[in-house]
Amino acid sequence: MFDELASFLIAAFALTGSPGPNTLSVAAVGASFGRLKGLNYMLGLSAGVGLVIVIVGTGISGAILAIPGLAPLITAAAVLYFLYLAWRIATAPPLSGLPDETRARAPRWYAGVLLSLSNPKAYAAMGALFSGYTLLPGAPVQDGLTKAAIVMVVILIVNTLWLSVGAGLAQTLRNPKASRMVNIAFAVLLLASVALVAFG
Repeated sequence: MFDELASFLIAAFALTGSPGPNTLSVAAVGASFGRLKGLNYMLGLSAGVGLVIVIVGTGISGAILAIPGLAPLITAAAVLYFLYLAWRIATAPPLSGLPDETRARAPRWYAGVLLSLSNPKAYAAMGALFSGYTLLPGAPVQDGLTKAAIVMVVILIVNTLWLSVGAGLAQTLRNPKASRMVNIAFAVLLLASVALVAFG
């Protein structure tokens, strides 16, 4: 069991911590708006992955995608949302460029939930983790709940680290021109990661 748990943890950190729409978006929010303003978004992002776990674990995702013609509509809606979020990140003013009361508002917690729910990588990662490992043989319900709890702890650690990385960049790059370049770079990377996951 301990070998399986170790393998599961390694896979969980690798699948959820590698660059992708969720991790890049939370780092971008940290860089564009700072750690404190990005915290609500990060918590929403993590809660959204929790919902993805429920959707994948209960088989709802398979049932939804089996409806004829629905998959392309879901993909189109997800792409539009990612474009909107990338635009928000790319056009965010530098943290040092405006007083607090006039700064652009950071994405809210529900934006993080929506991003997780529209992120193809989240569904693929959860599907791989939940179908590829058994921590408690002979007890499928307890096994699923245990894996869900472990993955949520991993998600919170990973998202906190990526938010801190982004916020660290914000503290380093106080120059408005450099800040704009970093914001645009994060927005482009976010869109590229979505394209790779969805169409790669």
